[in-house]
Formats: sequence, C-alpha cells, structure tokens
Amino acid sequence: MESKKWDDRYAENGYAYGAEPNAFFKYRLDQLSPGKILLPADGEGRNGVYAALQGWQSTSFDISIEGQKKALQLAADLGTTIDYQVGDFQTMGFQPLSFDVMALIYAHFPGPVKSDFHQKLSTLVKPGGIVIFEAFSKNHLPIVQANPAVGGPKDLDTLFSLEELDTDFHDYEVLYRAEEIVTLNEGKYHRGQASVIRFVGKKH
Repeated sequence: MESKKWDDRYAENGYAYGAEPNAFFKYRLDQLSPGKILLPADGEGRNGVYAALQGWQSTSFDISIEGQKKALQLAADLGTTIDYQVGDFQTMGFQPLSFDVMALIYAHFPGPVKSDFHQKLSTLVKPGGIVIFEAFSKNHLPIVQANPAVGGPKDLDTLFSLEELDTDFHDYEVLYRAEEIVTLNEGKYHRGQASVIRFVGKKH
C-alpha cells in the first residue's frame, strides 16, 4: 500500500525532506496576505507549519499517519498549530470555494488520477485564490535514474508537464509558469540537481 511506503519513510529519525519550507513555496507565500491555506500531500508538515507561523489558517492532509505525527510535533515545537487530516481528501468534507491559497508542493498523485484530483481540489479554491505548485517534471526521469538521491517518482505518468498544468488549471490567470533545473537540498531524500515544474495561478 502507498500509505505504508510513506509511513515507513516518515517513521525514520529526522525529517525526510527537512523541517524548512520549500524555497519556491516560501518565496511565493511571503508575497501574500494571510488567510486560509490548503496543503495537499503535506507529508511531515514543513510547509503547512511554515504557513501557520506566518499567520495563515493552515490545513494539511496526507495518507500517512506517521507524517501527521511529525507535522503536529513540528508545529508544537515551534509554538503553532495546524489542522492535519489523514486519508482520502474526497471524504474529508472540505467546502467548495473555501481556501484563499492551495499549495501543491511535490504532491505527486498517481498518473491515472492526478488531473482529476487537481480539478477536484481546484473547486476548494475561492475565486481570486492562488495555487502555488512545484513538482518534478517529466524530464526529471533520466535525472533521478542517474542520481536516486534527488528523489522523485520513477514512472513518467506520475511526473508533470507544463501542458498538463495548463489543462488542469485552465481557469486560472497564469502568474508564473516554468520548467526549471534547480538544486534541491531538502532533507535526505531531495538532494541534487532536479528538473521541476513551477506554476502560480490566480483563479478566475
């Protein structure tokens, strides 16, 4: 089961991807006024906790109970709180048009459902709300094959293209859209040069 894979990873000592927020997420969030933010696939909570520290009402979810434990501990250690749910987001009762920002940071859903998930998650974002996205591109596949330490899926369908995001978030004004080579230094599972998709959109 996919949840066992992530439970095993997050049960290890330390934070798999570090305790600091993703750099692109931090840079983009810091330009916005706090409100309600949703962080799908938030793992050990580094991004959700950072948002809470900046005054956001922060809601995270993932499929890993071990990730939730780490996230809640990180929040407690830093003197803040987040709402962190575990399971299938489609049964969590989120209300449509209820979040000012949604951050999809290395939220690699399985290939057959990823576009459907994006479109369902998008219904939770208010008009005028912002999506912040960073994840591995399809061009990352040979990179991770050559250097597994950089992390990321090893099947093409789970990786992203700019064209897929154009389709998934077609009802957004594009504020930033690029495929970039970056150097990751996030914990012990994101280390080295990577090909990523970065996208910021404002919902019509």
